[in-house]
Parts: sequence; C-alpha cells; structure tokens
Amino acid sequence: MQGKMKAAVLTKPGHIEIQELDIPTPGPDEALVRVRAVGLCGSDVHYYEHGKIGPYVVTKPIILGHEAAGEVVAVGSEVRHLKAGQRVTIEPGVTCGRCEYCKSGRYNLCPDVRFLATPPYDGAFCEYIVIRADFLYPIPDSMSYEKAALIEPLSVGLHAVSRGGLKTGETVVIMGMGPIGMMTLLAAKAAGAGRVIGVDLERFRLERALQMGADGVVNLREEDGMEAILRLTGGRKADLAIETAGNGKAAQASLQAVRRGGRVVLVGLPQEEATPLNIPYIVDNEIDIRGVFRYHNTYPTGVAVMSAENLNLDPIVTDRMTLDETPKAFEKAIKEKHSTLKIVIEP
Repeated sequence: MQGKMKAAVLTKPGHIEIQELDIPTPGPDEALVRVRAVGLCGSDVHYYEHGKIGPYVVTKPIILGHEAAGEVVAVGSEVRHLKAGQRVTIEPGVTCGRCEYCKSGRYNLCPDVRFLATPPYDGAFCEYIVIRADFLYPIPDSMSYEKAALIEPLSVGLHAVSRGGLKTGETVVIMGMGPIGMMTLLAAKAAGAGRVIGVDLERFRLERALQMGADGVVNLREEDGMEAILRLTGGRKADLAIETAGNGKAAQASLQAVRRGGRVVLVGLPQEEATPLNIPYIVDNEIDIRGVFRYHNTYPTGVAVMSAENLNLDPIVTDRMTLDETPKAFEKAIKEKHSTLKIVIEP
C-alpha cells in the first residue's frame, strides 16, 4: 500500500508536530495495521517531558505510543494466520525468539527486543504501523478498539498478579491508583482476589477505583496508610502488595502493608536510582519481593478479560482525542493529573 499518512512526531522534548510521512511497507513476516486507538502512557509523557527514561534516550525525532489496536490492511507473503480486514490488538515488544529468555517463555527479558515508542523505534501515534504478525492478536467484533488498545496496560497488571502468586480469595493492596494501578485492580479481580484495596493521594482516582470494583480505598492525604490498611483487613494486613506508583516511599510502605510471609511486587520505577529498604524487617517477616518488567504471554488472557460484556472502562478512560489533538493530550496529561487517568488517541 503506497501513499502518505499523518503521524504525531516528537521532534524535541515538549514539542510534537503533526507530520505527513510515507505509509510503511510490511516485510514477509509482518502486517500493515491501520491504527484505530492508542492509549497515552506515562512513559510517553516522560519521553515528552525529559527526552529519556534511564538508558533509553531520544536522539532523533520519534513517534510515541505503544498501547494500540487496529485493523489489518495487508500482510506479508509468509503470514498465514491473519488477513486484511481483521481487527487486532498489538503487543508492542517484538523479541528475537532465539535467546534463552525467549526460549524459556520469559521473552520480556529478551536483550534484543524492539519495543514500540522506545528509542530508537517509532510507536503508534500515527495512522499506520508495520509489526511482525505473530505479535498481533485477533479480537472479537464485540470488543471496541479502545478496550483492545488497553490490553497492553492490562498486561502489566496481569503479569504483576502472576508474579505475586495471587491465590483465590487473598487480599491485595495496590499502591498507586493511576492507569496501571487501575488495570492491576482489574487483573486482581479477574484472578480471584477476595479483597482489593487501592491506595493513593488523589480523591478522584480513589473514587474511580471504587467504581471499578475496589473493595476499599485509602486516601493518604486524609489518614494514616498503615492504620487504614489494618482497619480494612481486620488487623491481618494484606497477602500481596503491588506497588505501581513508582515512588520509593510507596515501595517501603508496601513492605509494611503485607502480613508475615506476604509478598510484594514492584512495578513502578522511582526517579531515584536506589530506594532504601529495611532488610532486617524483610528477613524477620520472610517477605518475598519480586520485580516486574513489562509482561509475557498475557495477551490471550487480556483479550478474554476485556471481552467481558459488563466491563465498563469509562472510569479509567477520561478523555478521547484525535491524532491532531495529540500535543493537547500530552499537555493535559501533565497539567491536569487531578482529573485525568487514561487518554485515548483515535487516529
């Protein structure tokens, strides 16, 4: 397919231009997808504001956006499982398939991953993208493209719950009720959690968490967090705490939030390079701590979770904008955090 497309291009920190670019051509094992919905992620905002995240530095203009879904337009000569017109969700991390991590199933740890919107690879804030076809997952006609795009952040929550070894009926505390925290709430509920407690500083986010099914919430601006968790758990504390805020203090608090023998999963990335942890407390209480890096083998489950007829994402999706409004979307995400959770761009 030849022609031009519109794309929202980050030309320098704080500046996005709507440009006209060539529509990409798929290789033999790839597919061309017309992008229908893209979620704006915190990592996109970080690249927009600072031009880097850790070792990943923006050195040339880049298209951001990695939470995406769309419609297959064309497939390469070697693709057999997809055809033009199919509706798909897009797993954004294309791995090598050959290293020990890929072969063991933990392909999220592949050292050669090509992840959408992670420098130097372009993302999906555009009208068309090309991606290896085995990272596309068909979705039912009843699922909106918006829901399909949000399978990506849901996957982080699914992986966090899996890494935490959540058992049916257990109590989960989620530190940070931003978009990832909200998706982790959905994942915990889908995995059979007995009670899920959301913790945050913003009343707006906690109200939305209750709308999404949280069994209790803790507003750290209004009450002591540990006292509230003890009250909500009948003095027992949680079985599992998942930290999604990317805050060192929240990571420390997660240790205090779980019972002896409990588990802590760290998802968020603090700005500080090192976070102090109370090692004697960890050892004395035999607390298991696990990290989460993206996800693996989550998309089939994500499609199933998002297929639920009664699943309403309106409490999470606070704004829907066009591709031309992408610069406005970034500014809103930065300046209006008190009233914004997930912004979805619809090219």
